Amino acid sequence: MDATSAAGLLHPYWPRDLLIPTYVANDRSMSEILVFLFSVSGLFLLVTWLITGQKGKTGRLGTWRRLAVCWFAVCGFIHGVIEGWFSMYYDIIPGDQSFLSQLWKEYSKGDSRYVTADNFTVCMETVTAWLWGPFSFWAVFAFLTNKPYRFVLQLIISLGQLYGVVLYFYTEHRDGYAHSELGHPIYFWFYFVFMNVLWTIIPLVLIVDAWRQMSAAQTQSDSKKSKRN
Repeated sequence: MDATSAAGLLHPYWPRDLLIPTYVANDRSMSEILVFLFSVSGLFLLVTWLITGQKGKTGRLGTWRRLAVCWFAVCGFIHGVIEGWFSMYYDIIPGDQSFLSQLWKEYSKGDSRYVTADNFTVCMETVTAWLWGPFSFWAVFAFLTNKPYRFVLQLIISLGQLYGVVLYFYTEHRDGYAHSELGHPIYFWFYFVFMNVLWTIIPLVLIVDAWRQMSAAQTQSDSKKSKRN
């Protein structure tokens, strides 16, 4: 899987002639990195699930709504912490051995744009980290406290996530999928496709849900106005 760069350094990224002069190979295994990612994400999901099961002033949240809130909690962690790390340290990640840098070097086997500080990925991940990360935690708070703006937040976050992932896939499509081994079961299908398509499907569902909730509220408001008139 390794390729030799012009500087004589080995790296596992595509295209094979990619120049990464500062690259240092990970000393942590793929399994260590994935176990960390899914364990912490699972912990956020579990804690949020337990919290949303408590009876509040307006009663308990339904199963579907609890799952949506859990999604925002996990998004807050991934956007704010993991993508936040990339947005701050993208320029040193190839040679850095911090755990989150190694996570990004592992993920880059599915998209090498992350080890070359590609302009699009830096800009997209920075917006994602500093907007959708905090907004996701805000959405968790809004649903737990039954704030009237909760579905506005859901719509804004989901639209932002969907727009970002569409650009992410489309820019790579226009590049001819040159930044990973096309068809590789782990690096292409799991890292690049599966781990990102979640931010296509789930935000789409949440956009439709927010649309319905806000439309129903507006219909009710219009009905009350017409009765007063």
